[in-house]
Amino acid sequence: MEICAIIPARGGSKAIKKKNLQCVGSKPLIIRTIEAARKSKWINRIVVSTDDKQISELAQTYGSEIIERPTEISGDDATSESALLHVLNKLEKEENYYPDIIVFLQCTSPFTTSGDIDGTINALINNKADSAFAATEFYKFLWKYDNNGSVIGINHNEKRIRKRRQDVNLQYQEAGSVYAFITNGFLINKNRFFGKIIVYSIPTERVFEIDNETELINANIIAKNSMS
Repeated sequence: MEICAIIPARGGSKAIKKKNLQCVGSKPLIIRTIEAARKSKWINRIVVSTDDKQISELAQTYGSEIIERPTEISGDDATSESALLHVLNKLEKEENYYPDIIVFLQCTSPFTTSGDIDGTINALINNKADSAFAATEFYKFLWKYDNNGSVIGINHNEKRIRKRRQDVNLQYQEAGSVYAFITNGFLINKNRFFGKIIVYSIPTERVFEIDNETELINANIIAKNSMS
């Protein structure tokens, strides 16, 4: 079975300059992701999609292939799906390469492990699913404002006796780190979620996304304390 990991890593970022090159625990985010992918028992090929020369050079040094990301899909409004589709189309056109499964990895999740990656792939295959993603169990109470300016419960009824945390229906919080899906279905739907969708549950402590400076600082504190 041919499984290809694709890591979109554009150079631009508004909140944090050169975010994918920022270090957590002394390693750039792009390298942390590549190393996790290289330790996977399933992944045959790793491709980084980037518009940045520095990311390209660093990623190649650590064992990833590079596909240059066009300017028109490298802006703030570009979707990750557009980068994945570009990589797949280019590999098929130039090499007649068509993997069975795509694993989409995000650099902004610094604590992704090879176990998270392989677990998500295993879940996809073993459950004969079309799409799978890493997530963590979620039992918290969510609220939103209604049209009258009052908050109401989303995943609970605030007017009934409040349930204990352990009695709340199990829900999942998307980790944002690992996604795996059948290539053919992805090319048809052009979306990472389609068909039969399942989750692979990971520990809450590995669910961490870096979108701003405070989160980057906190990630380094966690990395220092855990020596990771």
